[in-house]
Formats: sequence, structure tokens, C-alpha cells
Amino acid sequence: MASIFEKLWRLGPATFVLKAIFAAIVANGMLLTFILLRRTYRKWYFAKRDARVYELRQSWEALISGEIPFETWRRKAFDRRIVETIVLDAFEAAGAEESARLLKFLRTSGLIEKRIFEARQLTGWRRMRALVALGRTRAPEGIPALAEGLRDSALETRLASVRGLGRMACPQAGEEILAWLAEQGLTVPALPLQSALMQCCAECPQLLLPHVRNAQGQLREVLGRVLGEVATPSLALDLLQFVGDDLDELRAAAARAMSQSPSGLAPDVLNELAGDPVWFVRLRAIVSLGKLSHRRAIPPLLRGLADSNRLVRLRAAEALVGLKTEMLPIFEQVVAAQDRYGMYAYLAALENADLRGKLEAELQASIPVNEEEKKRLLNVLQAGRLPAEDAAKAERVVQSAVELR
Repeated sequence: MASIFEKLWRLGPATFVLKAIFAAIVANGMLLTFILLRRTYRKWYFAKRDARVYELRQSWEALISGEIPFETWRRKAFDRRIVETIVLDAFEAAGAEESARLLKFLRTSGLIEKRIFEARQLTGWRRMRALVALGRTRAPEGIPALAEGLRDSALETRLASVRGLGRMACPQAGEEILAWLAEQGLTVPALPLQSALMQCCAECPQLLLPHVRNAQGQLREVLGRVLGEVATPSLALDLLQFVGDDLDELRAAAARAMSQSPSGLAPDVLNELAGDPVWFVRLRAIVSLGKLSHRRAIPPLLRGLADSNRLVRLRAAEALVGLKTEMLPIFEQVVAAQDRYGMYAYLAALENADLRGKLEAELQASIPVNEEEKKRLLNVLQAGRLPAEDAAKAERVVQSAVELR
């Protein structure tokens, strides 16, 4: 009687097909077994973790205060990971007092020192995990370890360090990032770097000034954007040097810093920046003119009502409405400009500030030189649009300008 192998041999080339089918069945069976085992293990692991989390939560106050000795959970990697995760998650919603208590617990239990050691000694994803966790603690003693991660050869590790320092949100972390940029230049994507610097330099924006002066190329653009977001009125005089800069973000930063400047140059500088070719520079200048609330701001704000950018028009209208002066002369100039988009923006700002009634009462109580002009202004205010003949005239003026171009 022939054996099974002799029968397979007689099949010839079909033997290879049978072998392939058999191998596929075995491989599929092994894969299915692995999936089932993995699901079973994960189900068991998560059930065990949930039970342990519940146990730790029942005695959380005693655990945080140190009544329960740290040795009962710190030597167990499973428990230690759970405790650290709970503490780091609590940081996200904790107030100042609770954050201080959690930070004291992390220091006393040695978890911060453990993460600092891992951030310096480990490599790969383990180091990245340690750097991210260290940043979430917001512990100042972790800044040197995070700064060392900035000089790692792996991009992912550098990004983890940048994000960790950004979480610190303190000037010391900002100094480390800026020192690293001065040494090695822009070696990470711009967006996470900008976010980190904004958080770190918000309290002390003057840290950026020497680096902006010395930086070149794309790095200078990034630092300029950051300075434009964190600039404060205290930097007004320092930022005057950037009013004529080629970088749009630096001109915007100068415009923002002038918003509450005590210098008498502020209205003139902002008047110049309100005519900038870049829309967001004009926007910053218009907003700052509104905050100055100076009579010298009225002409550039009126020009802002005719701006090609909608946001600039809206901000100019809000600034005009917010000025502490008589509203009627400004309204007369808005109507006289014959710009329907600017007038719509002004009327919308009046509605939002609930000042339409005040302007109407002021107009009714005024002593007009021309009664027809008074009726015309009232009609514009109540109807919310220019009279038909004025609108047609404005359209002809615009059409003529287009033809001349």
C-alpha cells in the first residue's frame, strides 16, 4: 500500500499547490490564534488595570498625602504607571493649590527624578515617553534634561523635548529653546516650535528681541511670528526699530505693542502702519489705534472703513464706535465717504455695542445747518443703507476708478 508521500509525489506539479494551500491554512490558523490570544490578554489586562485603579482611587488622598508608604506601590511597575498617569492627568485641570500639592507628591515619591534619569539615559521611544511625561509635570528641575533632548539626533526626540519645554510655560524653558536655536538653527517643524515659544515667552517677551535681531531666513520669520503674538506695550520703544522691517510679522508686532504706549509717537507710527500693504499689519495697527482712543486716531480709522479686507473694516468700525467722543461728526464722515461696505461695518458695530439709539437721539437733538441733510442722515441710520442716488454715484465712482486702472 502506497504511503501518503508517494501519492503526493505522483501528483507532480499539483504537489506545490497543495503545499501552498496547507501553508496558507497553517499561517491563517496561527494568525487567528495570535489575535484571539492577544484579545484575551488585553481583556484580562484592562480588567486587572480597572480593578487596581479603583482600589487606588479609594485611598487616593491617603496615597497623595503619604499616609500610605510609597514603597507599597512604587516598587511595582504596574502600580507606579497607574499612579503617575492619574497624577499627570490631574495636572491638566488642577488649580494652583492642587498643582502644588501634586508636584510635591511627585518630588517626594521620586517619580520626577526617575523620569529625569530616563530622559537622560534611555533611547528611542522610551526616552520620548520620559520627555513628554517630564514636560507634563511642569517641574523646573526637569528643564535641563529636556534641554539635552533638544540636541538628540532623532527628530521625534527633539519634538518631544520642544513640546515638553512648551508645557513648562516659563521663561527658563524659553531661554533653553532660544539658546538651542542659536546653536543649531531651525531643525524642527515651525508650528510646534512656535507654540512652545509662545507659551514660554508670554511672561517675558523681551527674551526674543536679541534672537530676532541676529536670526536669519526662516528662523527669523518664526521668531517674528512669536514676537507678534506675545508683544506687550512694555516693548513699544524696543519695537520701534521694526516699524520699517522687511518682515511682516515684525511690523505687526510693533503695531501690537503700540496699543497702550505712553509715547507721543504712537499715533503717528500706527497711522503709518495702518497703510501697510499687508492686511494683518493693518489689522494690528487699527486695533491698537482703537485701544489708544485718541482723537488723532480718527482719520486712519475712517480710512480703515474703506479697507479691502473685511476684518480690517470691522475692527475700524468697532474702534470708531468705541471712541469716547461725539458720535454724530464721525457718522457724518462715514456717510460722506459714500462707501457702502464701510457704512455697513459701522452700523453693525453700532448694533453690537447697542449704541444705535444713542446716535439717533444725538442726531435728533442736533441743531442742523441744513434740515435736508439731517433728514438724509436719519434716513441712512434708520434704513441701514445709502440713498439710491448716493449709492448709484458711489458705483459710478468705483467703475471710473476701475476703468482708469
